[in-house]
Amino acid sequence: MEFAELHGWKVDCHGAIALQQALAGQVRVQKRLPQPVATVAGVDVSYEKHGDLFFAAVVVLKLPSLELIDQAHAVARVDFPYVPGLLSFRELPVVLDAFRGLSTIPDAVLVDGQGIAHPRRLGLASHLGLWLDLPTVGCAKSRLCGEHAEPGMRRGDLVPLLLKEDEVGAVLTTRDRVKPMYISPGHLIDVAGAVELVLACTRRYRMPEPTRLAHHLSNRLRQAAL
Repeated sequence: MEFAELHGWKVDCHGAIALQQALAGQVRVQKRLPQPVATVAGVDVSYEKHGDLFFAAVVVLKLPSLELIDQAHAVARVDFPYVPGLLSFRELPVVLDAFRGLSTIPDAVLVDGQGIAHPRRLGLASHLGLWLDLPTVGCAKSRLCGEHAEPGMRRGDLVPLLLKEDEVGAVLTTRDRVKPMYISPGHLIDVAGAVELVLACTRRYRMPEPTRLAHHLSNRLRQAAL
């Protein structure tokens, strides 16, 4: 898979924040999915505990069957520090290397991370969406920012995730009687479209199948390297 260079990576924390603020204005929250969506990618990153070696995995599944049709991975050493809100500057370079290894261009991408539900409205999913020029969705297991009520315990129950009175996502129950997921648009999709896509990709588990499989692959890569 090929894509244009959006920016360089040689920035410190202050430069990263300034870049996020500039890029956030390029994010488009709009429904631009092909109908029907035929392929969905999932991406996840794991890394050495107290280490600098990062393992990124990308899988591509067909819809509606969720059959695995493509996958790629990349490994790289990362020197950008751990700073909440700046995780894309640690993880995205190796994630992009993994995407370059795909032979399939997916219709949409699910990311184990945040979209616009981010203090500067540019989480990992939004940052990735700008690089790939593809619809992206953040599918996080925990909240980074914003306020919300509690959703119901049935699959499909949801409540808005609000940040300074703006709706930046949804808190979605993806399976009966499990903790909800934090779903936020990354780029080129809206909240309703993000929720619809996540539910279409979720079966027996709390996590959507694309990110669940990517999570398992990245963990296998990390364990094999130990």
